[in-house]
Amino acid sequence: MSLHDIPVHTLSGDPSSLGALAGKTLLVVNVASKCGLTPQYEGLERLHERFADQGFAVVGFPCNQFGGQEPGTADEIAEFCSATYGVSFPMFEKVEVNGPGRHPVYQELTAVADTGGEAGDIQWNFEKFLVRPDGTVAARFRPRTDPEDPAVVKAIEENLPA
Repeated sequence: MSLHDIPVHTLSGDPSSLGALAGKTLLVVNVASKCGLTPQYEGLERLHERFADQGFAVVGFPCNQFGGQEPGTADEIAEFCSATYGVSFPMFEKVEVNGPGRHPVYQELTAVADTGGEAGDIQWNFEKFLVRPDGTVAARFRPRTDPEDPAVVKAIEENLPA
C-alpha cells in the first residue's frame, strides 16, 4: 500500500488521504501546539508558501504523545495554528506516531532511515518526512532540524514535480 492509499481524516473530521495531494511533493510533520519546537510552524508555513505554486505542500499531523504537548481538540488546534502562526497548509487528524496505536501513515514513514541511517520511532514533535509526488519517501529530518535548513530546502527543490 502506498502512502497515498492510507485513509486519514482532515483536522475537521472529513475522510481523506494523502492521495488527495498526489502529484505534489509533501513535507509530512507531526506537530504540537505547546512544545519548545512549536515556533517551527513559522518556517513550515514559509516553506509551504514559497513552494506551493511548484507543486509542494506541508502537511501536519498533530500528536499528543510527547509530553502531552498537543492536548487540544481539533477545533482548538485549528484555531491556534491559524491565529498564532497563520497556518494555511493542510492539517490532518491527531494521531499516534509511535507504539501499538501508531497510525498507518507513520507505520510507513518510520520505516525510513534518516541521514544517519537510523529508522524507527519518531523522536519528538516536528519530525519531518519529505514525500515525493509518487508517494515514496525521499528524506527524513529529525525534530531539531529547522524547516528552512539548507538541507531541507535542497531536498524539497530536488524532489519537486517535473
